[in-house]
Amino acid sequence: MYFYDRLDAGRRLAERLVHLRGTDVVVLGLPRGGVPVAAHVAEALNAPLDVCVVRKLGAPFQPELAMGAIGEGGVRVINDEVVGLERVSDEELAEVEERERAELARRASQYRGDRPRLDIGGRTVIVIDDGIATGATARAACRIARAQGAARVILAVPVAPPDRIVPMRQDADELVCLETPHDFFGVGQFYADFSQTTDEEVMDCLARAAERGGALGAASSPSHDHEPYDGEVEIRAGSAQLAGRLTVPAGATGMVVFAHGSGSSRHSPRNRLVASVLNQAGLATLLFDLLTRDEEVDRANVFDTVLLARRLTDTTKWLRERPEVRGLPLGYFGASTGAAAALWAAAEPDAQIYAVVSRGGRPDLAGPRLSAVTSPTLLIVGGQDHEVLALNRQAQARMRCESRLAVVPGATHLFDEAGTLEQAAELAKDWFLGHLAAAPGAAAG
Repeated sequence: MYFYDRLDAGRRLAERLVHLRGTDVVVLGLPRGGVPVAAHVAEALNAPLDVCVVRKLGAPFQPELAMGAIGEGGVRVINDEVVGLERVSDEELAEVEERERAELARRASQYRGDRPRLDIGGRTVIVIDDGIATGATARAACRIARAQGAARVILAVPVAPPDRIVPMRQDADELVCLETPHDFFGVGQFYADFSQTTDEEVMDCLARAAERGGALGAASSPSHDHEPYDGEVEIRAGSAQLAGRLTVPAGATGMVVFAHGSGSSRHSPRNRLVASVLNQAGLATLLFDLLTRDEEVDRANVFDTVLLARRLTDTTKWLRERPEVRGLPLGYFGASTGAAAALWAAAEPDAQIYAVVSRGGRPDLAGPRLSAVTSPTLLIVGGQDHEVLALNRQAQARMRCESRLAVVPGATHLFDEAGTLEQAAELAKDWFLGHLAAAPGAAAG
């Protein structure tokens, strides 16, 4: 199993496609199962969403054999080889097409209501399904998008059998596929939840995308509502006064709060390097001291997950009121013992933390809170940090949220080896960009 559900698959695809945010792109979902996946990608990219209704033209005496496909706008793709081998007459082909075109029009009208079909002429089009089995429908959708005037067609799917990848490249300018397992029997085997998508769910996805209409029309220009800021701040967390460094790049799209580990402070060179990478990607950061100088003397405080999590929660509440970052979706970056505090705080009711990244973390110290975490979580561990790697694997098995374990080859616990910390920073950046961009209100900045 690679994906929890279609929402999880959409989040993963969005991470791979986030570089298209701010470009003239349209997302088309194949009904029915592909639409929930496409909806999440469209929201993450701040792009318009539409449905790509495709109807297979089955041979008259062998309906499962596709002799072509049709799409809206009078588009038709015919496989002349199949038509010839099956000796299908023009009259028989026309009869099948007439029947399927009526069904196509009915479904398109049902899904969209009174909303017109999006004009994709001259634009980049991402065609999305929840997976590929034979690939016939996906290939037909790409051809239809091309026939409707798309300047560039990208086919994006969570999973497909490896022997179907090469044929797909004939109909798409680019293919994005997250997983290509060899033991492929059906798309559903790679989802924990592959329950059938209803027509009502498809209509709801399209309606919610249409409600974002103002943002969709401005998809080509990213938000610049937040002014740049970089300075020292004083944070009131309960009875403690904590020092921090708040950095906000111009037009920030998300906010990441750092939870340091093992008594480290806002001056941690490792976390500052990661923060710098996030800042360059347009994410705001807050590095702050979870403990006061007096508290640092008692080493027991470094492993007091409850205390550290409470400080993180209080700091988050303080941060939400800061005008420099108000409205930005929040994520947590935790290192070592700070990762446990980040997960504990993310599990608080109404925490509204949209992504968590742990670097060399101890998620096991979050104890019973692990199963309550709903925030998508990335666990980054060094390949040579054997004990912590085992603890992370055990912790991930207890988590019920979307999670991923990324192992950096050759890295030990502190990521001191050349290039390993930079790899971890890039992994964190991609995770935050993919998930914070998809958070409610992220498009508005």
